[in-house]
Amino acid sequence: MWFRRDLRLSDHPALLAAADEGEVLPFVVVEPQLLTDHRPSARRMLRSIAALYEATGGALVVRCGDPVDLVPQAAAAAGAERVHITRDTTPAGRVPDEDVGGRLQEQGAQLVTTGTPCAVGPGLVLTGEGTPYKVFTPFARAWRDHGWPAPADRVGDDVWLPGGADLLAEVGEDGLERVLAAADEDAIDGPAGEDAAQERWRSFLRDDLAGYDTDRDRPDRDATSRMSIHLTHGEIHPRTMLADLAAHPAAGSDAAQRFVTELAWREFYADVLWHRPDSAWADLRDALAGLPYDDGSETDRLVEAWRQGRTGYPFVDAGMRQLLAEGFMHNRVRMVVASFLTKDLHVWWPVGARHFLDHLLDGDLASNSHGWQWVAGTGTDASPYFRVFNPITQGERFDPDGAYVRRWVPELAHLPGKAAHTPWTHPDGAAHGYPERVLDHAEERREALDRYEMARAQT
Repeated sequence: MWFRRDLRLSDHPALLAAADEGEVLPFVVVEPQLLTDHRPSARRMLRSIAALYEATGGALVVRCGDPVDLVPQAAAAAGAERVHITRDTTPAGRVPDEDVGGRLQEQGAQLVTTGTPCAVGPGLVLTGEGTPYKVFTPFARAWRDHGWPAPADRVGDDVWLPGGADLLAEVGEDGLERVLAAADEDAIDGPAGEDAAQERWRSFLRDDLAGYDTDRDRPDRDATSRMSIHLTHGEIHPRTMLADLAAHPAAGSDAAQRFVTELAWREFYADVLWHRPDSAWADLRDALAGLPYDDGSETDRLVEAWRQGRTGYPFVDAGMRQLLAEGFMHNRVRMVVASFLTKDLHVWWPVGARHFLDHLLDGDLASNSHGWQWVAGTGTDASPYFRVFNPITQGERFDPDGAYVRRWVPELAHLPGKAAHTPWTHPDGAAHGYPERVLDHAEERREALDRYEMARAQT
């Protein structure tokens, strides 16, 4: 069983398929650059692998190198006729899987794909004409109607092949020691692994689900599930979560259904990327192909101020500083900071999307790139042209007492209540070193709308 971003033992269709054939040798390939990658998401991946090693009772074999070479070598060394995997639906994963499958076939073995990281595999939800959905709402309706299987059974503790590490002693470089060392490093998030995911999920269902529909937009409250990190690394399957929601006493509530809708967004973006792999780093729609973007030294200076949380707009700066400190940002704030970069600074969305992936612990290519495009107006949103998030009114509405801003922008801790959102209106607003605004939002909003109208006219 070749594990990738499916680092769990429960509700794991590919692992269950392998176990149905007999003893399983659990295998992970860590590419060398991951071991020296200090991005939060990379370190989190190593911690999740370490947790899986513990969960398998030390049976997991970790090797360092190129999976296209090492997976076939491991299969040959173990005498395995089949290598089981969860289907990788990302552009970066589809080609290597084809290469591994070809190598295995040459040596008389087979790559067996079972399941995906989604409740409904990308590509399965189609319109009546057999085409992909381009808008979320009809997709979500069809996705619910399509449904999904019940969670798969958990494999037993006796499923692992004894002596797997000895069988693969000559395959690649042993990466276990460095993975375990990374797991001992100070982490900016909570515990990793399947047990941590299950504990966090139970805690959310018990304590926070009831208020989710009303509190989910409030970054000043710790009211979101924080399950995106665990989903990104496959420490829990969304099907498990959907089953738990369906069995919950509040299953029919607005809060529970709102959470199901958020899972549907994740699956929608995975579906969009499946059909349009080029949209990972390019505009999904060409309606704004003629839109001019800013660049040059002054733009670089403004983008750096955005990255560091020094724009002079407190709600934006709080979000960007939370990202740097925690590897996480509240979803409402993500939309606001994305709008600021694309529509106030007039910068193409991949600049921001790459910065997010460099720092997010829950960085998911499909959700990240298409979330950015939804804000930028080049993606799946049907009405993007007039939506420009106002960082002041957004802050006053969703952080009404200024608590979120004061938590992440300590220079404004002396300003009470919502005054923290407009420090320039107070005589001592900049008394503790908070920067002046780098631009006038109202002016840049008009500029953004003018550019959109020009681009639409060209199209």
